[in-house]
Amino acid sequence: MTVVLVHGNPESAALWDPLVAELARAGVDDVVRLSPPGFGVPLPAGFPATVTAYRDWLIGELERFERPVDLLGHDWGGGHLATALMARPELVRSWASDALGLFEPDYTWHDLAQIWQTPGDGEAHLEELFGGTPAQRAEQMESFGVGHAEALQLAGAQNEDMKQAILALYRSAAQPAMATLGKELPTLAARPGLALLATADPFGGTEELRRRAADRAGAEVAVLDELGHWWMSEDPARAARVLTAFWRARAWSA
Repeated sequence: MTVVLVHGNPESAALWDPLVAELARAGVDDVVRLSPPGFGVPLPAGFPATVTAYRDWLIGELERFERPVDLLGHDWGGGHLATALMARPELVRSWASDALGLFEPDYTWHDLAQIWQTPGDGEAHLEELFGGTPAQRAEQMESFGVGHAEALQLAGAQNEDMKQAILALYRSAAQPAMATLGKELPTLAARPGLALLATADPFGGTEELRRRAADRAGAEVAVLDELGHWWMSEDPARAARVLTAFWRARAWSA
């Protein structure tokens, strides 16, 4: 079996380091990390960095594997997971996401997203957010709940490519775009799914909204009580226990 991890914004694949270490301790060592273009890897010339472009990118990456994988997406990685599997659910054996709430018709984008979606304001805010030294950016990420070592690596990846990717992605996702895409959320029920619900995450919508999205996607719900948006960094051991329990019960026994 192969576990595939997809991160989000404003992140790089280094975010997964603590969780990957815990998964290895649990005997899960075939782990592949995929970085969306612009997020820890270069933004290719001509890549539009829209919701549908990232969907097509992820489908292409999943098609490279010889057999279906167990896919885990965080933040926009969880969003890309959903849009890809709405089109091609057969590419995975199972999936897990912490971002299903984005596809509910009454989901309202958080304050930062709304700034990025506003021409002029978005550019100015990202200039400020990604300004300063890497150490200052790392300190900011740590204040959000990211571990020190991972924060340093994420800060090094926050560059001009990431700015452009953020602006294009969030502007393509302004409502009603996500609500329209969300009409296909029940397609995800074709494969075993897990909705990760970190109760202190301020970005994914209310708990009621996220549970509703999980129900439409036919997913089990795993509550990560008192953990925030970067749950895999805050308590990687608990995250690994939740994920391996799901995989062993629903995916690997199939």
